Amino acid sequence: MNTKIIASCVTGLVVIGSIGFVKAQTANQKPTRERRVVNLPGRTSSVPISPAVVAGDLVFTSGQIGFDPKTNQMPEALEAQAEQVLLNLKAVLEAAGSDMSRVLKTTVFLADMNDYAAMNEVYKRHFKEDPPARSAVQVAKLPANAKIEIEAVALLK
Repeated sequence: MNTKIIASCVTGLVVIGSIGFVKAQTANQKPTRERRVVNLPGRTSSVPISPAVVAGDLVFTSGQIGFDPKTNQMPEALEAQAEQVLLNLKAVLEAAGSDMSRVLKTTVFLADMNDYAAMNEVYKRHFKEDPPARSAVQVAKLPANAKIEIEAVALLK
């Protein structure tokens, strides 16, 4: 593969031809290193975590479990928990300035890998087209004896 690199000291423009990557940055521009914590209005936690953190153009969510924020109850069935988890994830992403269509990667934590197929049925209703990259693992135990927890990384809108 023959790659051409053209650099200009005046503007800091770099073009790499063969792989189609273009990045422009002026000489006095600095990479974004700011970090913004996202909180949900009216929700507090006794646990020292943030629902999400925005860094640059990315949103990193904490793992969400199936507590309904209106009732503070968690349903028993895996399918109902998975539905609530994804609704909670949607709320966190929207509070951060993103949405489910901007999710790049999720990690699904299951208390029982035998629930994988049932989780997938709920999951695909929330990620209909071009689903994000995903890992799914079985864990020994989740907070509040939840059956499922999901975290995500997404792009801002």
